Amino acid sequence: VVLGEDVGVNGGVFRVTEGLFAKYGRDRVIDTPLAESTILGSSIGMAIAGLRPVCEMQFSGFAYLSLPNLEAQASRLRTRSRGKFNVPLVVRMPFGGGVHAIEHHSESKEAYFAHTPGLKTLIPSTPRKARALMLAAIRDPDPVVFMEPKRSYRSFKEEIPDEEEVAEIGKADIVKEGTDITLITWGAMYRDCSKVVEAIEEEKGYSIEFIDLMTISPLDSHTIAKSVQKTGRCVIVQEAQKTFGVASEIIAQVNDRCLMYLQAPINRVTCYDIPVPNFAREHMYLPSQGRISRAIEETINYQ
Repeated sequence: VVLGEDVGVNGGVFRVTEGLFAKYGRDRVIDTPLAESTILGSSIGMAIAGLRPVCEMQFSGFAYLSLPNLEAQASRLRTRSRGKFNVPLVVRMPFGGGVHAIEHHSESKEAYFAHTPGLKTLIPSTPRKARALMLAAIRDPDPVVFMEPKRSYRSFKEEIPDEEEVAEIGKADIVKEGTDITLITWGAMYRDCSKVVEAIEEEKGYSIEFIDLMTISPLDSHTIAKSVQKTGRCVIVQEAQKTFGVASEIIAQVNDRCLMYLQAPINRVTCYDIPVPNFAREHMYLPSQGRISRAIEETINYQ
């Protein structure tokens, strides 16, 4: 069951649900009132009753109105009921900047959801990974927050195989193996990092191990630690603000597991600790390919 604001007849603000209403009808593709708490509250009831709702918060900035239901109900019901009830729902939400939207449409607040026990938080970076992660999210017995980077919706295309692919929740993707440094990112920053890796390896000859997290919570700490133990250096790129972000948690876990392997301090490339500026200044706020390149250079050449 799909439900949310304008997901049916209109096909969604970003046309992600386009065609589903005509194919499945109003009983499975439901246009709701503009009430995020009601959308999520109804989805929790559906999930407990045996359905698998996929509900949409039209923008991640609107999801805060549903946080009481998400944090105090959906994430806790399995524990509260001693396993009697599962809440197999997916909460979709477009997020992130770079599309000339206003500030509460452009935030990257994945740390809010990753900090909540009982929730899984997934962020795809490509169309193929989005499909595989969505299948995994729908089939998972627990609530999943599925954050979709808006900047990636129409910025590129990718061939998708006909056969079904289901991602493993909690497993990062080693996009490219390397020996000099580990580069970690997720979401829309994946494409920027990909371009930097290609350019800097061609120009400088560095060997970069490139990791796409895919799942923010649970975090694939094993893959991260194994990579950093091999390379001895690490750069993390996140679109969210610097303080108290996912990058901070990765640094803490790397220090716990890999401190004696490090040959340089871990470097972060992030947005700044301010509200997202209006789009005329947005390009100055988001991590740029130049900032990513400099962080890699500084970390590799650290003395």
